[in-house]
Amino acid sequence: MNIRTVCVLGGTGFVGSHLVTRLVDQGYRVKVLTRRAYRSRHLMVLPGVRLVEADCHEASVLRTQFQNCEAVINLVGILNEHGHDGSGFRHTHVDLAHTVIESAREAGVRRLLHMSALNADPASGPSHYLRTKGEAENIVHTLAGEVAVTSFRPSVIFGRGDSFFNRFANLLRITPVLPLACPDARFAPVFVGDVVEAFVTAMRDPATDGERMDLCGPQVYTLKALVEYTARLLEKPRLIIGLSDRLSLLQARVMEYVPGKPLSLDNYHSLQRDSICPSGGHCPTALESVVPRYLGGHTRHNRLQQLRSTPR
Repeated sequence: MNIRTVCVLGGTGFVGSHLVTRLVDQGYRVKVLTRRAYRSRHLMVLPGVRLVEADCHEASVLRTQFQNCEAVINLVGILNEHGHDGSGFRHTHVDLAHTVIESAREAGVRRLLHMSALNADPASGPSHYLRTKGEAENIVHTLAGEVAVTSFRPSVIFGRGDSFFNRFANLLRITPVLPLACPDARFAPVFVGDVVEAFVTAMRDPATDGERMDLCGPQVYTLKALVEYTARLLEKPRLIIGLSDRLSLLQARVMEYVPGKPLSLDNYHSLQRDSICPSGGHCPTALESVVPRYLGGHTRHNRLQQLRSTPR
């Protein structure tokens, strides 16, 4: 399938910015729908990219914007909502997925790539986030019709500009002691470049039609191990205290009302299920080969890493 024009929802975020750049490199024309185009000037300089201010939840808007687009990519998602009842997750994940797939069908779009999440499950997901992600995933596959749909289910994603390592780095810079909820939760962090490559490859591969692809990195870590690794990269000796389950729940209940929700009750419930791929779905890039480049800065550890990787 020779796809030349792609419409991306959520294209101004972390994964979206990397993906849009990669699509441009591959020769695609890219239309990015966003509520506030002025916040995404970094994309405006890319050749073949057009930012369109639009409300992605309006079906009539999507039908118009999807015209003459051979592919649509939906990356829209939230980790926290303003309220506490799950309605924010449902609106962002489920309602939007329904609007996107129906609008794509009506506009004659041939290909939809949909961002889901590892452990997404509408029935047994332990959190609003995972249940609504699972429901949205089912919707786009069930209502696909003539649209070829592929969904992607990554573990936590890392790379320059991520909200995982950078968030913990910011916390570690300002506090000598970090009480850490759910320290034994396990992740298989996956590099954003590998995630982007999975999307681009699927775009050209009809064999991925109908697939739900798990995406994990090559190594499994506990949350505490990842935070300790971050502290070492920053050369910030810190006391990281792993909290018991009861104290983790208490911390989540308190943080639920802190501006920005550094940890919500819904996050806590998501962390009750390990974010790892039981079989397959493994991407090649190790976090140790990438994270020091953007997190370590000019620390001694990072300079040594660079020396070791310099060809001789």
